[in-house]
Amino acid sequence: METSRFLFHSSISLCFGYSIVPSGRSFVIFERRGAKTAAAALVSTAFINMRAEMLDNLLPSSNLPSQIPNIMAPTYLIVGATGNTGQSVVETLSKLSTCAVIALTRSLHSPVAKHLAILPNVQVLEKNWMDITAQWLREHEIERAFVATPSQPSQFAEETTFHVAALKAGVKYVVRISTTAANVRPDCEAYYPRIHWAIEALLSTPEFKPLQWTSLQANNFSSFWLATAAEFIKQYRKTGKQDTLRLVASEDAPVGTVDANDVGVLAAHLLLQEDVSPHNNAKYVVNGPEDITGRQILELVERYIGTSVDNVIFKDMSFLDYVIGATQGSQSVLMSMKHGPETAWNGECTASATSEAVLKLAAPTRTPADTLKAMLQE
Repeated sequence: METSRFLFHSSISLCFGYSIVPSGRSFVIFERRGAKTAAAALVSTAFINMRAEMLDNLLPSSNLPSQIPNIMAPTYLIVGATGNTGQSVVETLSKLSTCAVIALTRSLHSPVAKHLAILPNVQVLEKNWMDITAQWLREHEIERAFVATPSQPSQFAEETTFHVAALKAGVKYVVRISTTAANVRPDCEAYYPRIHWAIEALLSTPEFKPLQWTSLQANNFSSFWLATAAEFIKQYRKTGKQDTLRLVASEDAPVGTVDANDVGVLAAHLLLQEDVSPHNNAKYVVNGPEDITGRQILELVERYIGTSVDNVIFKDMSFLDYVIGATQGSQSVLMSMKHGPETAWNGECTASATSEAVLKLAAPTRTPADTLKAMLQE
């Protein structure tokens, strides 16, 4: 009976956004979200018991949970929910937890947003994350957040504005996506790792002590490292003709590229930790389970197309010329991105450097071959 009564309470809580708290012989219903939390009504115990008895007849006791979950669970905010890492964060939270998840997107009509919207306990909102204020965070009762922001020159100002709002709103914990650990330093020639270094330095100051945080210094994403290989294979399958295979990877340097989905799973596991203090102020190095060289990528491509590749260029960053040429902003700053892969080319980004805490909590499992196979099935 007690379990059935709880299930009835929970059904009201989940369907209408209210939490029910015992109060003597009655139950007080509280609004779970909103600027103000106020008592909404008193419901008699007899009314609850009547419906609990109905549930007892419908649900065999053997199927009822042995432990009653916490109906006053926290709300998680996912910034960048439809991006590289955000999607798997939302999926993992929905799968492993009954906590409320608010997933932000730029468009409710995108395929990923529609997919996330049907997951249990997930609410997808169309909102520009840069417009988030402390008041908005308080109104939505955000306790923990995941942040993956675009790498652009304005990133420091935009992301730190969010962190200030989180601090003022009393958000308890933030997991953020950084970049390749070997690059996160103040003298990196590429501009975006310096931004990540500066954000982590800001979060490490005494002023931000109330806001616990973890920064995931994810290695080069496998999807980026393998993008041109996947496109080469697709085009060959369509036309039977070869163009030049251009690879960002160097021919011989091993790189522990990481699948973005694995990074998202790790972030979700961090958010779900009951005690996040062991991970506070941590900067975790996140690499994939195994290394790959440019030569090995070439071999994968040849295996898929069933013949030798006629022409291949390693360490190719020519695609940036086209991307940056169509982008507003300082061309010299944006062009500095060409220096980003240099640490990988120098052999400084191998799989063995992954932080021990990452391996214990949610070790990445997808190999570059796994990622390429998934990319070809899309």
